[in-house]
Amino acid sequence: MANADTIAAVATAPGRGGIGVVRVSGAGLNAFVQALLGKTLRARFATLSDFQDGDGSIIDQGIALFFPAPHSFTGEDVLELQGHGGNAVMQRLLKRCLNLGARLAEPGEFTKRAFLNDKLDLAQAESVADLIDASSEEAAKSALRSLQGEFSRAIHEIVARLIDLRMLVEACIDFPDEDIDFLEAADALGKLAHIKQLQQRLFVSAKQGSLLREGVHVVLVGQPNVGKSSLLNQLAGDEIAIVTPIAGTTRDTVREEIDIQGVPFHIIDTAGLRDTSCEVEQIGISRTWNAVEKASLVLLLLDAREGESEADRVILARLPTGLPVVKVFNKIDLLSAPTAESGQDVFVSAKTGAGMDGLRLRLLALAGWEQTGEGAFMARERHLRAMKSAREHIENAETNWRQLEFFAEELKLAQNSLSAITGEFCADDLLGEIFSRFCIGK
Repeated sequence: MANADTIAAVATAPGRGGIGVVRVSGAGLNAFVQALLGKTLRARFATLSDFQDGDGSIIDQGIALFFPAPHSFTGEDVLELQGHGGNAVMQRLLKRCLNLGARLAEPGEFTKRAFLNDKLDLAQAESVADLIDASSEEAAKSALRSLQGEFSRAIHEIVARLIDLRMLVEACIDFPDEDIDFLEAADALGKLAHIKQLQQRLFVSAKQGSLLREGVHVVLVGQPNVGKSSLLNQLAGDEIAIVTPIAGTTRDTVREEIDIQGVPFHIIDTAGLRDTSCEVEQIGISRTWNAVEKASLVLLLLDAREGESEADRVILARLPTGLPVVKVFNKIDLLSAPTAESGQDVFVSAKTGAGMDGLRLRLLALAGWEQTGEGAFMARERHLRAMKSAREHIENAETNWRQLEFFAEELKLAQNSLSAITGEFCADDLLGEIFSRFCIGK
């Protein structure tokens, strides 16, 4: 795909830094380079250059890199200008590029052009943003695997097997002499079962990657003064929330992101739940229930000395049906004798840290984390929906395989669902939604 216009943007984060980068992409940038630098550039070679303004004055001195098409990130001519990282310098340099005929790039437009010019498929393009946004080492590793094409190759393998199976079925439809016996002899059901197995294995890896990308939203609830804020501080390893012996100290939600074995957990401390006439505390309690509605799971904190009280059961009964809940009995350091742990409950001391390793493992289990992250792909919700859709079509095909037209159609729909992940079968409005979430300059 050829783009008629040239785009430019500051590709480094805003603010003060040692180095800043302005990136330019378009067709035939040689004249652009000559006007800006007063010379031509050797391809893929770092050249110390003066960046010239329109009147011949020097904007900055830095490194210029020129990548001629098609051997560049976007597949077009690309110029990267590495100068001093002050905001004023970067803006002057960008303004000069715009005066030379470039326009300001839209969010994600460089990566979008790389996709449209077949330098990346859609899953790889999305992983660029995921790698930038990765909040843990495991998330970064998973995003890099997707960027390098491992996820896409796994999708392509399943699609190729679906195409082979579709060819057999279409042959039976087009040539009536080739009937069901032909499919049985070709082991069509065995091939479909293998496809189903590969797809399920890939879905598990993608689900793990989705956890690394999205994280898990955990809300701490309970009566006042049971240690919710202390537990948040213990999980975070820092004094995030104010802790006092006064019941009702926390009046508003306090949020902190923690990392457990590479999986991000968004922990939300909330106001203690009780009947109160204090207007401020009532607002905090209302916000607690709002947070619960959006939670992936809830930790219900209880005082280990008192056990589960009627007030705790009232809170438990009000929690949304189907929402995973872990009862966490806190303050075991104040017990006169060790407690006998049983069932799925967790016993901890938010003060001393006792039992915290067990709580972390419980959180990972409830989140669905089943592996260290090796082999996981940084998947998005749309990827998971597409894979679920493909699985449904494969199961429909398996159930109705003797109805050849129906069998062929379900295989086609499964293929289309998977191809939407890599962008080989994709609507234009989806592309706009995906790339609009990128940062400008990427």
